[in-house]
Amino acid sequence: MPDQTASSATSASLLVRLRQFPADPTAWAEFIERYGGSIHTWCRRWGLQEADAQDVSQDVLVKLMKAMQAFRYDPALLFRGWLKTVVHHAWQDLLRDRREIAVGGEAGPDEPMGSIEARDDLAAHVTLVYEQELLERALQRVRTRVQPQTWDAFRLTAFDGLSGAEVAARLGMPVTSVYKAKSNVQKLLEGEVRELERGEM
Repeated sequence: MPDQTASSATSASLLVRLRQFPADPTAWAEFIERYGGSIHTWCRRWGLQEADAQDVSQDVLVKLMKAMQAFRYDPALLFRGWLKTVVHHAWQDLLRDRREIAVGGEAGPDEPMGSIEARDDLAAHVTLVYEQELLERALQRVRTRVQPQTWDAFRLTAFDGLSGAEVAARLGMPVTSVYKAKSNVQKLLEGEVRELERGEM
């Protein structure tokens, strides 16, 4: 059975796979599964009815797919900046297409679909999913590099919200060691995230 941690550490992220292999149907299916819900949630938050939210979600996904395949990556940009630009281009294409079809022309300034805020909110949703994926991979890598007790001290304080005293009592270690463990793991995570993002560029 292959080592899942090693596989995760060496595989490119979903978005980078799509940039490198735009014809990969498995990657696109994963893309839709991962991003479709976020985009639909965003559409509903901006006041679209359910039927309209579904239509717009599909339109955005199609435009985003096309934009990612056609967009030329600038190595001077961080990956997040590149991704945000791709989303903005897809959003602008969607608005242009809908304005051409709509009777009466452009969307009004008060319509959610026509606002810069809506476009930026969409970019934030997509970028957030990417950042969560990056963090998950960093967590997997860091966990293999630290002692189990160190990881537990970090997990219980950072994820479970326990106090240093509570974690110290549960793990049988000094409170100062709990905070030191948490700090050390956080620094390792920051380094892994930077390394992963550089590798994807």
